[in-house]
Amino acid sequence: MQTRAVSEEVLIQRSYYRDTANRYDELHLADKGEHDFALAFMLSMIEFLDIRSILDIGSGTGRALLKVKSAYPDLPICGIEPSLELRSMGYAKGLTERELVDGDAQQLNYPDGAFDLVSEFAALHHIPDPGKAVSEMLRVASKAIFISDSNNFGQGGLLSRIAKQTLRSLRLWKIAVFAKTRGKGYLISESDGLAYSYSVFTDYPQISRSCKSVHLLNTVPAEMNLYRSAGFVALLGIK
Repeated sequence: MQTRAVSEEVLIQRSYYRDTANRYDELHLADKGEHDFALAFMLSMIEFLDIRSILDIGSGTGRALLKVKSAYPDLPICGIEPSLELRSMGYAKGLTERELVDGDAQQLNYPDGAFDLVSEFAALHHIPDPGKAVSEMLRVASKAIFISDSNNFGQGGLLSRIAKQTLRSLRLWKIAVFAKTRGKGYLISESDGLAYSYSVFTDYPQISRSCKSVHLLNTVPAEMNLYRSAGFVALLGIK
């Protein structure tokens, strides 16, 4: 039963990216937004952390890879992207087949510590088991991981955020998601395809156990408490 559900989700995702590949950048990268803000911050950390190699998961058409390649042309980079159509768009932009490859973020085909830095931009909320993907990021990274993704508990108006945060504190959030998605666990939209309800803060505990320091940055306007008010967050975990 579970295997069939996962297979159906994968087929839906592949169909969405196949159908929208030619306008993927228009849908996702047209304006500078939260992930561009996060990427600019990550670029500033490359020299600070003496990063010599980068792996990016869920690379899409190669936004992060191309920015890194432009700023640091001699830095070895590699991106994981399971969609053939999106990889093809990345190749058309100048990425090579060694720089953008097929793969599964939940089971990275690299040894421990293979890359200095492992990053992701807006990929985790499309992955059925984001915690497993984060675990793989931590395993493959020797120096740091960088995450730029959603915080569902900080999205929406004040009353909506309070309701979601209360449900989570009462351990009822999974039940609420189950009801909202009618048991599927995900929602589908024209702008984002198949997406799961996700918060960077959900994976904070395992990241903090594996890193010497963890740094959080709101990538959209927010109040002092990012968990309660920031709809999108960037996280840098330094080992």
